[in-house]
Amino acid sequence: MAKTMQPQELIDSAVVDPAGNKLGKVGNVYLADSTHQPEWITVKTGLFGTKESFVPLSGAHTDKEGVHVRVDKDAVSDAPRIDADGHLSPEESAQLYQHYGLPVPRTSPDGRMDGRADGRMGDRTGDRTGDRTGDRTQGRDPAMGGRGRAGMDAGTRGKSDQDAMTRSEERLNVGTEQIETGHVRLRKYVVTEEQQVTVPVRHEEVRIEREPIKDGRAGGDIGEAEQDVVLHAEKPVVRKETVPVERARLRKETVTDEQTVSGKVRKEQFEVTDDEGKKHRRS
Repeated sequence: MAKTMQPQELIDSAVVDPAGNKLGKVGNVYLADSTHQPEWITVKTGLFGTKESFVPLSGAHTDKEGVHVRVDKDAVSDAPRIDADGHLSPEESAQLYQHYGLPVPRTSPDGRMDGRADGRMGDRTGDRTGDRTGDRTQGRDPAMGGRGRAGMDAGTRGKSDQDAMTRSEERLNVGTEQIETGHVRLRKYVVTEEQQVTVPVRHEEVRIEREPIKDGRAGGDIGEAEQDVVLHAEKPVVRKETVPVERARLRKETVTDEQTVSGKVRKEQFEVTDDEGKKHRRS
């Protein structure tokens, strides 16, 4: 390789084939047993990166786009399926070399392949960015001061966030605004109506009162006479006057009721499909 690659720089980097196809991301780095330099990487492929394929770093180089390898996408897809569990047997290593058309390194008497990393951790074969102890620490490099893969998460979290997909949706934000709905006027006008009022009235009448004379004596005169009496009567007199009877004014008051509004909103959904176009989950 033209440039020495650092294992911690390769983790989660994009892997690109000669045609510019992105194969996936680097899952693990395997070091050569003799040089302790990166020799193999595993590429996360399939849905959600659940599968890992071994890819040789022979002739590979890195730039801002990721790791450029010399094997194409089809070769990686057809590579033997070997579990990236930190152990590669000599037979599995030879199978990978043969698949990619690379010369199979000779095997030392103790079963190791000289000059190449077969990916097995510990003192039997090449280191895989660190050693395997106890509960299987992955992605750890001795040059990193014993910091494991979990310790590298903080440095790669920003890159993972950039690769995430954000789902958005529209929502109805309903408020109110005050609008003018019309004018109301108060006015007074004159109407004429007929009223009837019953009023008691008095009038004078004449009545003859007779009184007998008991001690009538002779000598009275006979002749004509008359008496004039003035009679009076009351009659209705109508006068009109204007008096205030009521006051009226306009006053506004606020009445609250409910109205139902509706509207169409759009939202995004996630849909996962595999290489065969089959849908697996939708949310």
